[in-house]
Amino acid sequence: MEKNATEEQPAEVEGADLGGQVRSAVGRLYRRFRSERPEGSLGDAALAVLTRLHKHGPQTLTELSEHDRVSPASMSQTVNRLTSAGYAVRTRDPDDRRKVLFSATAEGDELASATRAQRNAWLDQRLSALSAEDRAVIARATALLSSIADS
Repeated sequence: MEKNATEEQPAEVEGADLGGQVRSAVGRLYRRFRSERPEGSLGDAALAVLTRLHKHGPQTLTELSEHDRVSPASMSQTVNRLTSAGYAVRTRDPDDRRKVLFSATAEGDELASATRAQRNAWLDQRLSALSAEDRAVIARATALLSSIADS
């Protein structure tokens, strides 16, 4: 008999306990998800920056560091790793020549896409192993968590 995720939880969960459970589950899922990446690829911080450049186009060091909530010095180390590996390039901002923009190279775009595909494949495989009822519960929880995140 297939066990549903909803059967594993008590009927009522205290608010504080639920928050802790959500944080724990999301944190564990995030760590597991981060481990799904092509062999020999970049570390988590560099992959996150490369993915941002791939999705959103050229960014300044300030934009990247503010988005990741790290110091410009820390972000500088990350983008230096990306540029020295050939995954990103520096160019002058055409609107303000004093600024430097970082953008993904074709190789960087390829790595970002491959990483995303590998992570999606891992998650899709796990989700497809669940019952239709459990997938519906996850779909509803996803909508609720997204609403909380956007608040």
